[in-house]
Amino acid sequence: MASSYGTSAKDFVKSVKEGSADVKEFHEKFLERARKLDKQYNFFLTIAEKLEAHKKGRLYPIPVSVKDCICTRGMQTTAGSRILEGYVPVFDATCVEAIKNEGGAVVGKTQQDEFGFGTFSVNSGYEIPKNPHDPDRSCGGSSGGAAGFTAAIGMPHIALAESTGGSISCPGSFCGVIGLTPTYGLVSRYGLIDYANSLDKIGCMATSVEDIALLLSVMAGKDEKDPTSSLSKKEDYGKLEGRLKGLKIAVPKEYFRIDKKISKHIWDSIRLLEKEGARYDEISLPSTGLGLASYYIIATSEASTNLAKYCGMRYGKQDAMEGDYNEYFSSIRGKYLGREAKRRILLGTFSRMAGYKDKYYIRALQARGVIIDEFNKAFSKHDIIIAPTMPIIAPKFSEIEKLSPVDHYKMDILTVCPNLAGIPHISLPCGKEKGMPVGMHMMAGHFKEKKLLDAAYGFERLHS
Repeated sequence: MASSYGTSAKDFVKSVKEGSADVKEFHEKFLERARKLDKQYNFFLTIAEKLEAHKKGRLYPIPVSVKDCICTRGMQTTAGSRILEGYVPVFDATCVEAIKNEGGAVVGKTQQDEFGFGTFSVNSGYEIPKNPHDPDRSCGGSSGGAAGFTAAIGMPHIALAESTGGSISCPGSFCGVIGLTPTYGLVSRYGLIDYANSLDKIGCMATSVEDIALLLSVMAGKDEKDPTSSLSKKEDYGKLEGRLKGLKIAVPKEYFRIDKKISKHIWDSIRLLEKEGARYDEISLPSTGLGLASYYIIATSEASTNLAKYCGMRYGKQDAMEGDYNEYFSSIRGKYLGREAKRRILLGTFSRMAGYKDKYYIRALQARGVIIDEFNKAFSKHDIIIAPTMPIIAPKFSEIEKLSPVDHYKMDILTVCPNLAGIPHISLPCGKEKGMPVGMHMMAGHFKEKKLLDAAYGFERLHS
């Protein structure tokens, strides 16, 4: 529910500049509401004692929540894992530094699956966030706390999140908020606690496309601290027109082999765009079926390497030294890592072993190349691709308990391919089924965020 301050961060920034808003009062009420919601829904691991912000900048004085895998100076950062409990960084991630320099105020660290390992945020080493639309249902993962809080706060706010295989889009869809995953490398990963280096992207969530564009404009750009960050020039993504006439849309048939009720909401949205002058073609992306296997082999292989350093020596929790190195190492990891983290370490280590590397890991990389080529071919003839974000609405926790690990992984079928390809994609609420939000995915070519956001803005204005 919107407060007297409204919900738009962009509009509130404008009202502050015009002198019509009391920033101190706003910050106090925001923190009060954030703490109340956290007690009810478990959105946060850490909440700031007070909000602090530079008095100049494009974000002043907007509260920004930060996913717990992104480092924040002086504020505990655990990536949702007990093995990092008590870790307080002495530096800010580059994206957090940029936010603070532009007047944003860090409100706290949002709940997530441990190291990003999950689709439902039930694999946290701490509390499990609850969906504000129905507390018996999941917020989605792994950025569940970010999406749930964005949906519930009802005040100007933007969430900083991260995606590896769908960790922004999935919770965005389940909670009915907008979630942008930018092109790989557009936003610096310096200060991110990695899940999988070649897949991780820092993005954002909000309740309006304009707020998404505002934060992306602040974060995007080359960072000398991150050699994988983009060489693209700084761009202002905030000048949106929402022009839909002549927009060329591709609709991949492989993405619609899901519940017909979910598909109907997407088709209704496509036809709504068609009435405004957009046109669509049904296409085939035949390698979509390779996505899950390719993603989980690559992601777990990289994760098992990244997590090797958490052994209780230089990194991670430490206990009294007992036994030899192997005994101590095993004791620390056995005690402080969760079940899903251990499972993915084992899967990734197996995929990289001599004798299996060529059979699994190299072939997964080859499949990834095919998926990228198919997307590039589609974007040579079309501006955007539209598909369902998730094959289901947010499930109940009682339903999740009945799923096997493989069933969990299958839920990512619609989100892994755009993440493997590193293309920008945005999830937009487009309807409700059984009272729960349904998300629509828009995807664009590499570094075509401007085009993607403009199409999303046009749809948002139609659908609101």
